[in-house]
Amino acid sequence: MFGRDKTAAPEEPQADQVVKAGGKGRPTPSRRESEARNRRPLIGTPPAPKGATRAERKAARQARSAASREERLKAREAMNRGDERYLPARDKGPARRYVRDYIDARRNIGEYFLPIALFSLVLGMVNVPVLRLVSLVLLYGFVLVVAIDSYLLRRRIQKRVDTKFEGRTGVGAPGAGTYGMMRALQFRRGRMPKPMVARGEFPS
Repeated sequence: MFGRDKTAAPEEPQADQVVKAGGKGRPTPSRRESEARNRRPLIGTPPAPKGATRAERKAARQARSAASREERLKAREAMNRGDERYLPARDKGPARRYVRDYIDARRNIGEYFLPIALFSLVLGMVNVPVLRLVSLVLLYGFVLVVAIDSYLLRRRIQKRVDTKFEGRTGVGAPGAGTYGMMRALQFRRGRMPKPMVARGEFPS
């Protein structure tokens, strides 16, 4: 008759359909997945493995956030110390380090621009014509002095760098004068990387 073939082997259940009795309604993770879930890399934190629970995914996200925050703090501290590995491209090279030390050892007129500008603004708010005139003269006169000092400083720094690092490539010599001029306009405490020399300790 046309009945079922008794010699045919019963259909094997699919591997992904095997669910442990009394389990949580999902396939039991394989040994490879369990080992991958328990591994911890040397650097950073991996994402949650496939099939992880909601709590495991949340813990993995928190661990990644904490590791990323710690790496950023370490990188910032290293950049403040002048570590070449963490510096941006504009600050890398022995020539740029030389310029930073030269500027940080010098008292720059540009450092006092913001305090003078603020004082001039307050003075100009006084309802006295003479004081308003004095505030304008003070502000524009100081701007002119800063501009002249910055121009001369840029030329002096570039000449020093070209002489000291003559013939050497990859030291950050091109544009060193402009780099130093811009640093000289910043407050000493707000400079990045942080100053590594005291006032008067000019590099040789």
